[in-house]
Amino acid sequence: MRPIALMFAALTVLAGTGQALAESTDFRDFFGGGSTYYGSGASSIPRTTVNYPTNYAPGTIVVNTAERRLYLVLPGGEALRYGIGVGRDGFRWSGTHRISAKKEWPSWTPPSQMLRRRPDLPRHMNGGVENPLGARAMYLGSTLYRIHGSNEPETIGQAVSSGCFRMTNDDVVDLYNRVSVGTTVVVKN
Repeated sequence: MRPIALMFAALTVLAGTGQALAESTDFRDFFGGGSTYYGSGASSIPRTTVNYPTNYAPGTIVVNTAERRLYLVLPGGEALRYGIGVGRDGFRWSGTHRISAKKEWPSWTPPSQMLRRRPDLPRHMNGGVENPLGARAMYLGSTLYRIHGSNEPETIGQAVSSGCFRMTNDDVVDLYNRVSVGTTVVVKN
């Protein structure tokens, strides 16, 4: 349990709001955005294995922005399907790239285009649970786009990003561990 969660638990008990409540509540939900180690919260779109007949080779990532789903092609006509957040109107794109880099708890420097739209954003953020790139990031070719985690799991299934593909931290860690630099990523609208 995180130190701040312990402090909150102690204050809850001392304040007389009920030891039963303090013992039955998972305080990671209050401070980590969810009950997972990565602080991601649970997605309302569970990761699942689905039938997925395709001509893409096993190991290929297919992003379907219209469905707001990402598929990792498996052998035998199946795929792992993940829920994702996609680019909002005007920020969707399509094409084929390869994963050019992978980073754990990446730092984030908003691109100049984003800073022009949102001058209130920080100029740089070190990696960590508060960072909008989340627990892992997979960079797509020489673009500004990534498949990355999120500290806002409620945005999974939504069109809210500036073109990147968001996943819960649990899902992005799972995908990150299954793919390598050089993996083909096909983005379809």
